[in-house]
Amino acid sequence: MLTPQSFQCEVGGRTLVVQTGKLATQATSSVTVTYGETVVLVTLCISPEAREGVDFLPLTVDYEERLYAAGKIPGGFIRREGRPSQEATLAGRLTDRPIRPLLPKTWRREIQVIATVLSADQQNDPDLLAIIGSSAVLTISEVPFDGPVGAMRVGYINEEMVLNPTLAQLEDSELDLTVVSTRDNIAMVEAGAKEVPEGIVLEAIRFGHEANQAIIKLQEEMRQAIGRPKEPVPVHEIAPEVIDAVSQITDGRLEPLIFQDDKMGRETATDTLAAEITDKLGGQYPKEDLLAVFDKKVRDLIRSNVLEKGRRVSGRGTDELRAITCEVGILPRTHGSGLFNRGRTQVLTIATLGSLRQEQMLDGLGIEESKRFMHHYNFPPFSTGEVKRIGNPGRREIGHGALAERALTPVIPKNEEFPYTIRLVSEVLGSNGSTSMASACASTLALMDAGIPIKSPVAGISIGLVTGDNNRFSLLTDIEGIEDNYGDMDFKVAGTSEGITAIQLDTKLKGLKFEIFGDTLDKAKKARLHILDIMSRTISASRPEVSRYAPRMYKIKIDADKIGVVIGSGGKTIRAITDETKATIDIDDDGTVIIGATEEAAARRAIEIIEGLTKEIEIGTIFTGKVTRLLPFGAFVEILPGKEGMIHISELADHRVANIEDEVKVGDEVTAKVIRNEDGKIALSRKAIFEKSSPSGNNGGGQSSPHHNRPARHDRGEEPPPHPRPTQKNDR
Repeated sequence: MLTPQSFQCEVGGRTLVVQTGKLATQATSSVTVTYGETVVLVTLCISPEAREGVDFLPLTVDYEERLYAAGKIPGGFIRREGRPSQEATLAGRLTDRPIRPLLPKTWRREIQVIATVLSADQQNDPDLLAIIGSSAVLTISEVPFDGPVGAMRVGYINEEMVLNPTLAQLEDSELDLTVVSTRDNIAMVEAGAKEVPEGIVLEAIRFGHEANQAIIKLQEEMRQAIGRPKEPVPVHEIAPEVIDAVSQITDGRLEPLIFQDDKMGRETATDTLAAEITDKLGGQYPKEDLLAVFDKKVRDLIRSNVLEKGRRVSGRGTDELRAITCEVGILPRTHGSGLFNRGRTQVLTIATLGSLRQEQMLDGLGIEESKRFMHHYNFPPFSTGEVKRIGNPGRREIGHGALAERALTPVIPKNEEFPYTIRLVSEVLGSNGSTSMASACASTLALMDAGIPIKSPVAGISIGLVTGDNNRFSLLTDIEGIEDNYGDMDFKVAGTSEGITAIQLDTKLKGLKFEIFGDTLDKAKKARLHILDIMSRTISASRPEVSRYAPRMYKIKIDADKIGVVIGSGGKTIRAITDETKATIDIDDDGTVIIGATEEAAARRAIEIIEGLTKEIEIGTIFTGKVTRLLPFGAFVEILPGKEGMIHISELADHRVANIEDEVKVGDEVTAKVIRNEDGKIALSRKAIFEKSSPSGNNGGGQSSPHHNRPARHDRGEEPPPHPRPTQKNDR
């Protein structure tokens, strides 16, 4: 057995502990990372042999949530964890993205990193510990790794930077920024923000990078103490004659094929040329070497033109955006729709409104149990002109959908202002670069078209990067797919005219110098404002009314002590109301009641019943209801759903009644007057309304001078009393 060893440092006022040699000792390397009472086990396993027939780094990163970590039992019938939650998928991507560029591209033995959450204190997010642990297991293993990396979360609370704020603190933070960095460079940045200015974001990146140095130092100490010797980086050399043979075919032909604005024409032409190379030379040289040489020629041609001439494949300038067009309301029956085109990238987003009870329930480790705003992203194969199997959303689709959702969340109205569940679905109809940011733009259009009163419109753009010798670099605004493929960076920035709402950085480099970030954020802001201006020409503000096809939501307030009356025993009363009216009813603990229905009359009927149930029943009030049961001494009448009163035999008629069943039967509809209400026990009199003089009371709607068995006003087809107007008028 190995001897357990622990290493620790102070981070954000708490102790970070990395231990190895105790758990999962049969893995190639393993560590547990502890921060507060959150514990994550991270393991690394490497296959003994190289994987045949692959031309990529076979790295797999899995993030496993265990609900026992938070003292929870999974929902559903089988009561065990199933497919990864969205949060687990995003945490896996967050771990993969910074470590992948730091591993050799020529490595062909399979690498599997698994992060398992063993304990979660709901204060310290385990996703950061997964990144740190993944770096640690690679650092102490024999795998060549250009790390280690540190991972830090930065909040901005009360105008101060806060390292690793707790999950509760993040609720009040203007910024939720994750920074992953090596000793000298920044490897990854991801953030959600509440319209934070670029300058604050830039300072937060610097702040997080500096704080990461303590975590990096800890891992360097681990490597010196227990690290194994690193294996040499695999080298695959291509014979010079292969390069010469490919050059003879491509020289003079490749540049005009690459530098054209037509994406489909460019791809067809380059595919044809690649096929020609393999057809002519495949019998002499390995096919994979021929394609590798061809790919490198394309890469070098694109990058050299950008760096030396400022020339892009489409002919645009480095700061120039592609043509943008927008449309709204293009689908007749949906609640809202927006179409956003940027060059050959095309996204259609549809907005759907529902009642609050349709919010998404979360079965995860976080402190949130539900959410009422969702954005989903679909990437069908036809968007790139390909034939592929359609299946469940992959990690990329989930990640892109979550990024756009994060960008839009700060502008979504609060529940109190707009009591709806909101779902957006972005359908990528054409892809040629940064569909996630196009989804943010299309979603803004759909939200405004649906009449959802967002705080501000949101737009997003991606900035690319090409680097060269002697620290030369060029930033590219609005990168296309080919520039993303052969460039060094995809830096997505979304926000409003006031500031940033989301950031995501992916890079193929072993990190970026801090100096690049300021220029990148400046270019992104300029592009974002330009896009917002174009969007405003299509729709400048949210429509004043929600779609006539959307449910109508009404809000009323009742005494919190009367909530149980509306719900009834075992939910009997509220079910009866929904069965009768077909409306949805959601009740908060403070007595706020949200009623939703597709028809206004149904909502008003539900409001009428609820108000009748919760108001004080006054002596003299007249009700019409059905007889529910008979006793020897009286009849019980349901005057309101779930509420009964009793007519004593002496009050059944204006004459002596010998047998109750001679006067009324179960199911009969009778009208009676309240003569007593003591401790919730209601006494009714049918005799009182037979009197010739006008009764002193009236019914709940103000009825006067009732006649024998005359129904209440709302049962006579008369206009009901006024009720609160809907939160959004639905006449569109």
